[in-house]
Amino acid sequence: MADLPKAVPPKPVLPKRDPLVALARYSEIGFIIPAAILVGFFLGKLLDYWLHTKWLYLVGLLFGAAVGFYQMIRMAVSSSKE
Repeated sequence: MADLPKAVPPKPVLPKRDPLVALARYSEIGFIIPAAILVGFFLGKLLDYWLHTKWLYLVGLLFGAAVGFYQMIRMAVSSSKE
């Protein structure tokens, strides 16, 4: 018998990405860090007011920065998987 050519599986069709969606995603990354830092700072200031301390705003500031960077990295990894 003659050798028949093997069927080549079709390539998956990737959906076309909208540039506005990408713009919205990257602008969101730019707002995450400052927003998290400000929320942490103001929560720390509120705790300073309630507990009559003078240093918890720094803890809130550092915590907000860490949360902001964590969220930014998580969003960047999830967008690179798509």
